[in-house]
Amino acid sequence: MTETASFPHRNLSIDQQLALRTAATNLRREFDGTFGQETIERFLTSSYDQFAARSTIPNYLPLLAERFARQRLHALAKVEGHITDGKPVVLFLCVHNAGRSQMAMGFFQHLAGEGAVAWSGGSEPGHEINPAAIAAMSERGIDISREFAKPWTDEIVRAADVVVTMGCGDACPVFPGKRYLDWTLDDPAGRTVDDVRPIREEIERRVRQLLDDLGVPAQH
Repeated sequence: MTETASFPHRNLSIDQQLALRTAATNLRREFDGTFGQETIERFLTSSYDQFAARSTIPNYLPLLAERFARQRLHALAKVEGHITDGKPVVLFLCVHNAGRSQMAMGFFQHLAGEGAVAWSGGSEPGHEINPAAIAAMSERGIDISREFAKPWTDEIVRAADVVVTMGCGDACPVFPGKRYLDWTLDDPAGRTVDDVRPIREEIERRVRQLLDDLGVPAQH
């Protein structure tokens, strides 16, 4: 990948260019035989652009772009039938992807283990994960501090077996034939850890019920 070919409208530092080339190499190696170089670089480029407009730490952009592109390529692989492991995929959506959906994904991943896959996204992604949500989840031994707020994309929604919405209303994507669940939960934005704990407990209860409905044994 070169700056001229993939980022003609961006002034990238040498470090960013190197990081993006490394990201492209990593993704090509991981998806070798599934997707070609053009598809991989297109997803990496568009993932970079998703974060560039709102990021306050430019040096993290290539890493975020690589992580998001990887998730999107896994989703596309599932949609196109390249992944046939039978694991259910659940997508948790809220407005900022900074609190409720991140907590739900954290519980789901923790409880499901290798039995299922969880993703999350937001209709208007925020800049950082809610510190009170991070602290509340840490009390349960679940670290969501390394997660990042991100949007949803068509291939991610299409790949999901269940879409759980949490307050994003009409902004949430609707695809015919998709299973949707709407969870009415208080928004932890601006709340203290004490305020977030009841929200956390309700999210865990609903995640455990969802896993039971999916036939996925809880690991804890």
